[in-house]
Amino acid sequence: MSNDSGTHKLWGGRFAGGPSPLLDAINRSIGTDFRLWPHDVRLSRAWALALSKAGVFTADEAEQLRSGLDRVAMRIADGAQPIATDEDIHTMIDRLLHEEAGTVASKLHTGRSRNDQVATASRLWTMDACRKLDTAIRELQQALLTQAESIADAILPAYTHLQRAQPVSGAHWLLSHFWPLERDRVRLANAMRNAAVLPLGSGAIAGSAFPVPRDILRDELEFVSISPNSIDATGDRDFVAETLFVCTMTAVHCSRIAEDLIVYGSSEFSFVKFGDGFSTGSSMMPQKRNPDVFELARGSGARVLGDLVSLLGTIKGLPSGYSKDLQDDKRALFNAVDLLHLVLPAMAGAISELRFDRGRMRAAVSSAMMATDLADYLVKKGATFREAHGAVGSLVRQAEEAGIEMTDLPPDAFGKAHALFGTDARDALGAEASLAARNIAGGTGPDAVRAQIAQAHTALQAPAL
Repeated sequence: MSNDSGTHKLWGGRFAGGPSPLLDAINRSIGTDFRLWPHDVRLSRAWALALSKAGVFTADEAEQLRSGLDRVAMRIADGAQPIATDEDIHTMIDRLLHEEAGTVASKLHTGRSRNDQVATASRLWTMDACRKLDTAIRELQQALLTQAESIADAILPAYTHLQRAQPVSGAHWLLSHFWPLERDRVRLANAMRNAAVLPLGSGAIAGSAFPVPRDILRDELEFVSISPNSIDATGDRDFVAETLFVCTMTAVHCSRIAEDLIVYGSSEFSFVKFGDGFSTGSSMMPQKRNPDVFELARGSGARVLGDLVSLLGTIKGLPSGYSKDLQDDKRALFNAVDLLHLVLPAMAGAISELRFDRGRMRAAVSSAMMATDLADYLVKKGATFREAHGAVGSLVRQAEEAGIEMTDLPPDAFGKAHALFGTDARDALGAEASLAARNIAGGTGPDAVRAQIAQAHTALQAPAL
């Protein structure tokens, strides 16, 4: 309960004087944790019910508290703001509850600590954040899938070491960015499940001294399980680290999508054109069309990574139980989630506006990119791949030195390179033939890509978190 009707601090009776203003300045966290208020109200309503089941107060008192908390929630939703003496959101809600419910509000903190209270509110917030991030990731995936279907029959180079490697379908390239996001959604579901462990009832560190039914708390708050150890429950921030890791991986995957599109949208490539709604211009050069969304998304990956490292650095040296260092966990978590809620919708919108230049994409496919297909031709004729590799390599060198395509090499060049080359050898140098030969599951062949598109649709039809 509060020890001072003016401040409603939840502590302080054992001190002769008040805290230094300098301590208040560094200790005050309501500017960060204010957003936990719906979850703090919700868990407090559940705690009132549990305390009545434990015989701490009557059912009528429990109803007074729960009704008072509902009115507190309405006041905050209507714009009630913290005052100078509100140390954190828990203190603010305690103050408002005293105004709404009277002295019975002083009973609500019985058997609980801000340690298990904030751990519970943070877990509830994280579970909600995971659901919302899942929706945002799905929307980005849908934008990629829609564009992939529109260029399924387009052909462009795939790159290794940023050097032209082999031809692939446009859909195959775009969907290479769909599946990392799908893995992010799997990781997000795991993070949400690990967050759904109830710490409330753990007290400060040793557990509540009152027989609160934790199973009722679990069900009321929609947690999956109950924490088995009170020391671990109050100091555990693994769920924050796991959620930040998922955020980091998602930001990294957005950065890689962005990098591809920035490169492919450059004048040197011109595979893709950016839409007006998600492009900016230059303050000096009238001709410029800049892909700022993708550049900002690429830069955001570093910021989210910083949040993860910050959190891991905070928790790595802490002793067991709760330490005030953990107050900073929410700054890192909130920042990363907020940033992704800017990046993901902007990426989805920008991708939806892209226009692909099929001609430029196809023109970038040279006959040398089918060198592997030509080697495979020899293998099918009975050559070992090692000797086929050497023979085709000599043809690539001849074409490079002559400054011509491999298809323009004289017919006898093939026979000189290897005796198993026939008059149909040039057929292996066609991009369409190269794709058609790769209908293996997960490959870039037309049938394989159609199957992959169907898989992507199935993935998006799976239930949301």
